[in-house]
Amino acid sequence: MSKVEEFEELRPLLFSIAYRILGSVGEAEDAVQETWLRFDGSSTRPTSTKAFLSATVTRLSIDVLRSARVRREEYVGPWFPEPLLSDPYQDPARSAELADSVSTAALLLLERLSPLERAVFVLRQVFGFGFDEVAAAVGRSEAACRQLLVRARRHMEAGRPRFEAAREEREELASRFFEALREGDVAGLQELLAADVSMVGDGGGKAPQLARAIMGAENVARLLASVVPWLFAIDVSLEPHEVNGEPGAIFRDRDGKVLHTLALEVLDGQIQTIRSVINPDKLRHVGPVADAWAIHREVTQARRRPPNGPGLVL
Repeated sequence: MSKVEEFEELRPLLFSIAYRILGSVGEAEDAVQETWLRFDGSSTRPTSTKAFLSATVTRLSIDVLRSARVRREEYVGPWFPEPLLSDPYQDPARSAELADSVSTAALLLLERLSPLERAVFVLRQVFGFGFDEVAAAVGRSEAACRQLLVRARRHMEAGRPRFEAAREEREELASRFFEALREGDVAGLQELLAADVSMVGDGGGKAPQLARAIMGAENVARLLASVVPWLFAIDVSLEPHEVNGEPGAIFRDRDGKVLHTLALEVLDGQIQTIRSVINPDKLRHVGPVADAWAIHREVTQARRRPPNGPGLVL
């Protein structure tokens, strides 16, 4: 098998490792590309190509994460991972770990770990690498890696929700939520939301975003019902789509350009958290990006018209 064939066979795994460490599609793709350049430029073939490439992409991701942390501390508003619409790496033997680790909630918990803890947790807990492979990848002893994993697990388990919904339940709940959203049904929305639900958006200072998190079922339902129908009135569409392994949607303008993504965290039969990513820098991998500020101005103008004025469809 040629180098190119070996690399392409392992590319999905390499991207999935890098994305979980970095929380960024663009940075993960860059790390994978740099891994290829190092592999292609090597004059010798490693004993295990998988071990060599996984270690290389891990080290590169750790380096990027260390520098990215400074930028994230200066980020405007809440920082969320770049939305991932589908995970390219599939392993039936580890499907539960893979699905859980790519959720926005899990990635935000990973943000609390040190870069080394995060890398060790991802390699060992998520992908099942042996401690010898993990140690080689992060440049620490196996004993040190075991300690790093213990600390990482403790932090992750402390922040995990106590009750998680089955996939079928989440999808059914999401379907009802989006239907109520289309209809602007406050009561219908409120019924699906947890009493302490929160809604928060990531605009990064580059797009309209909530000034703060909106808390409580009534507040969230009323806000959604007062804004989303106006988006539909100016031909914004809602496309249900899994986002980071959770039920969600992509909102597009009348030209099909991506306005923002939305992901629903479902716990104990209700929607606990609604997260939206509208920062255009985090959406370019999804497709051409809409002008969120132009949409904001158009909605503002539409809301100033008489309730049943021209162009308004509720």
